[in-house]
Amino acid sequence: MTQSPQVRSNARRGTINNMRIVSLAPNVTSILVELGASDALAGITRWCKDVLTEEQVRSLAHLPRFDDCWNADPSAVAALQPDLVIGSVPYRAQVVDGLVARGLRFLATYPRCLADIYKDIRLLSRIVDASAAGDRLADGMQGEIDAVRSRLARVQPHGHRPRVYCEEWSNPLQNSQTWVAELVEACGGEFVPSPAARKVTAEEVIAADPELIVVAWCGTNDRSRPDVVRRRPGWEAIDAVRHARVYAVRDELLNTPGPKLIDGLQALGRLIHPEVFREVDSRQSTVDS
Repeated sequence: MTQSPQVRSNARRGTINNMRIVSLAPNVTSILVELGASDALAGITRWCKDVLTEEQVRSLAHLPRFDDCWNADPSAVAALQPDLVIGSVPYRAQVVDGLVARGLRFLATYPRCLADIYKDIRLLSRIVDASAAGDRLADGMQGEIDAVRSRLARVQPHGHRPRVYCEEWSNPLQNSQTWVAELVEACGGEFVPSPAARKVTAEEVIAADPELIVVAWCGTNDRSRPDVVRRRPGWEAIDAVRHARVYAVRDELLNTPGPKLIDGLQALGRLIHPEVFREVDSRQSTVDS
């Protein structure tokens, strides 16, 4: 995929509103649900439950479940005769080609940073005729992140910015996405080694000497392994390892480019500056600021 977002299709059907949509990405599902567009969903992924509340999961229990854009069966998706299939990174070319070959319209989103996520929210809101809700959701997310940044600036205007290494994958080593780096910065940390969203070497991480390590391996939910990180050869010299500051964060809080990132923001804040965030619950930062 080269651009975001784009639609690939060899068929034209349906109207932009009142579509039957198959979501092949948890972030897409969570955005549509937050927009009040659950009724537009004709199918979702088996991973979507991880980014929804229990009540939301129950409300979607009747929908068919698929794998994501990496492993979904195009024939099974096509059997639902959706008007639009929406996915997000990562993609497998064979899956996308299979969807398009079956005459399905496919919208490929490719967010890299927070600004892209806000744009995707607004795009999806217009598809389901919920523009006002999309603006509220995007503005609300941005407002909460800005409120956390402002809170830190007031409490610690010249405070220390701890060096933070966030790991998205372990073999090969890969640091977290750019939007995670932006959340780390908003929470008063310094994302190392930079830039984000790339493979890194153990030597790079050791040289960066992070004071905090956050492990959120993609697709593992809450099963990331800080103990594995601590045992890596040479990592015993890293400040975070020496001071027992290696933590796991549920991967969907950092790796789902949608509303769930606000919970990830609060999780990072409590780890980076616990003295500031100790009394702040997961949705209180805007009120407190």
